[in-house]
Amino acid sequence: MPIYEYECSECGVRFDRLQRFGDPAPDTCPNGHKRLHRRLPQPTIIFKGSGFYVTDHGRNGQGKSSRTRRKDPDTEATSTSNIEKPTSS
Repeated sequence: MPIYEYECSECGVRFDRLQRFGDPAPDTCPNGHKRLHRRLPQPTIIFKGSGFYVTDHGRNGQGKSSRTRRKDPDTEATSTSNIEKPTSS
């Protein structure tokens, strides 16, 4: 059975209630006020295993230096100009 969290709109009291899915919501808060709303609790997330940290993600143990860097257009132009193109005969 899930535990639902409620908050009173009048006095601000928060309380939990263990209920079945089909059970009706409580009518009053512990102080007797009738304006209640159900709160959405913060979800609990637990990451287990590898792949959840920066050091685990597809870098094979290498740091930030393994990322590809933009090449300087000047150095790229000089390096490609020295390559011979095959001639068609």
